[in-house]
Amino acid sequence: MSIDHAAFDARLRALLESDRASEAATVALEVYGEEIYALLAALHRDEVSAAEVFSRFCERLWKGLPGFQFRSSFRTWAYTIAWNASARFRAQERNRREVLVGDSEFLRLAEKVRSSTRSRLLREKRSRLVELRETLPPEDQTILILRVDRELDWRDLARVLHEDEALADDALAREAARLRKRFQLIKERLRELAAQDP
Repeated sequence: MSIDHAAFDARLRALLESDRASEAATVALEVYGEEIYALLAALHRDEVSAAEVFSRFCERLWKGLPGFQFRSSFRTWAYTIAWNASARFRAQERNRREVLVGDSEFLRLAEKVRSSTRSRLLREKRSRLVELRETLPPEDQTILILRVDRELDWRDLARVLHEDEALADDALAREAARLRKRFQLIKERLRELAAQDP
């Protein structure tokens, strides 16, 4: 499914401006839930951890969406929330299940996204590149997934990896350039790993 990101952002803004945050959150999860969960499933290979991080993402999305200011695209903001939830989960190193807050329709949709995306990912044939990518640190995996699979531009990728920091234009440009160089190093590392494979 091809998504017109600008049109989606306009729709989301209209919902939020008309005080329909619950509907906005549900629509956002319908449109971007699967690709967010796919990222988290790649970073947290066991189903329990991926589901926990996705629950944390959904909670932060639900609570934070009414205050979203559209300083970036919603998609970039959602990936930032997902990245932060993943990083916090890894830092905490615990598997405590948090209760997801929200209305029942949103909760049902979150569970549907988790289960359907996980099922699809398990059915897909694992390529050698995916296996090699999984040997990389989580931030390098995220760079590859968001740049190659999700086609985020370098500036949006810099925003995602720098949490909620509002980077000035020159700092954002420097970080985007740094990420491009790091991307090249990651590709070289993957080539080395592939060459070592008998």
